[in-house]
Amino acid sequence: MKLAALLGDYPVTRALKAGEVRSPRVALEFASIATPSSAFKRVVREAAFDVAELALVTYLMAKERGAPLVLLPAVVLARFQHPLLVSAAARDALALAELEGRRVGVRSWSVTTGMWMRSILAEDHGVDARRVQWVTFEEPHVSGFRDPPYVERAPQGKDMVEMLVAGELDAAIVTERSLGDARLRTLIPDPAGAARAWQARHGGIQINHMVVVRSSLAHSDPDAVREVYRQLDESRRAAGSPELNPFGCAANRRNLELAIERTRAQGLIARRFAVDELYDELTGALQ
Repeated sequence: MKLAALLGDYPVTRALKAGEVRSPRVALEFASIATPSSAFKRVVREAAFDVAELALVTYLMAKERGAPLVLLPAVVLARFQHPLLVSAAARDALALAELEGRRVGVRSWSVTTGMWMRSILAEDHGVDARRVQWVTFEEPHVSGFRDPPYVERAPQGKDMVEMLVAGELDAAIVTERSLGDARLRTLIPDPAGAARAWQARHGGIQINHMVVVRSSLAHSDPDAVREVYRQLDESRRAAGSPELNPFGCAANRRNLELAIERTRAQGLIARRFAVDELYDELTGALQ
């Protein structure tokens, strides 16, 4: 069986995508898309893939709107977001408490990294996101969602980092690719220490991307879905089973509780899902 798949290049996916992990029953045909997030709209709006990596907040929002997708308990990308809030190094240092009333860039209001960063700012530093003027650069992945009134769209063609350096933004939530830019400084003091403290305090990690499958595939061929999960898990084991890539429903229960609570608190979803609602009978038994 050939399955259309969207999966990024990570340590835990390397063996699978390199063909070192195989199945006699299922062949994953990977889309030639360098940045999976650029296809997340297709995942949730068109169900364009049988198996796909997907941002967790996008999945929660899409599920609430009835998207025909079911979650696998497989984390392909997670990170602590603390280093990703930056300002321009050439300008006066900005205290976190000073973000209220300032212009802060983020790729899109509903991206998972933005959700985590807003929760860090609110819970650990007392910053009210409603008092920040957010500037976004992309529309939401999920159709029908409307950004809050304190969010504006940057002019077409503008680059977030360049706007920050030019003084058109006071701060921004950037990708890891931008962290090596000498023009930027991280705003959260000792981000590595802050991340360790967050993990110890909450007993979980900050998930970014997991894997989903078409609901119709899970219903019509559960053995194929089990085989997809087996291959993903074998590839993860080949990478040494990294701590930030937990697999299995039990291993991810607390992580998902943390994400659901914060996604709901920020109005990205209207109700608080129970973790078990994210799976079906098949995927909810995977360990």
